[in-house]
Amino acid sequence: MSAVEEARIGPNAITRLAEALRACAIDPQPIFSAAGLEADLVTPPSTMVPEAHVSRLYGALHAHLPTDEACRVGFDAGERTGRYLLEHRIPQPAQMVLRLLPPGVSASLLLSLIERHAWTFAGSAKLTIERGRPVRLRFEGSPLCREVRAAVPVCDFYCGTFRCLFRALVSPGAEVRETACSAMGDEACMLEIAW
Repeated sequence: MSAVEEARIGPNAITRLAEALRACAIDPQPIFSAAGLEADLVTPPSTMVPEAHVSRLYGALHAHLPTDEACRVGFDAGERTGRYLLEHRIPQPAQMVLRLLPPGVSASLLLSLIERHAWTFAGSAKLTIERGRPVRLRFEGSPLCREVRAAVPVCDFYCGTFRCLFRALVSPGAEVRETACSAMGDEACMLEIAW
């Protein structure tokens, strides 16, 4: 069994995508069915899911919707994930401390948390963080675009998640953009975070 087959990702990549599709009045059934995940609409996963499920689902998302619409839905799913993490995973005292610190210090601490927990959202992908202004996150083998070919970057789920977290914990003006993407044929997916 390969590392990709064994890797697992947190269920937010699936559950928040279903929420985002419904919020946009898009029936998630055809997309989830195409990915072989119709059962996840009936009983949303609450534990880590196989990385391959996430890759298939985001591939199906881009196969069923125009690219710009799929990217908007993916971004919304990421923002929903960020809000979930703030409500349920990042302790309130830690959030208060991050908000009180200077943005550069908060960003450094948040990046350390992201790096430590990368396995929960990147699966078998290799995440490298370049600290600076802007911060650069490089994903080699991103599961979000493994089954997608596009003319634009498509790792919007990550962009939405990180923008939500950086705006809440570092600076309300934080922005995240993807400057390279494997779906476009690039060697890796590159996100830039600035505030």
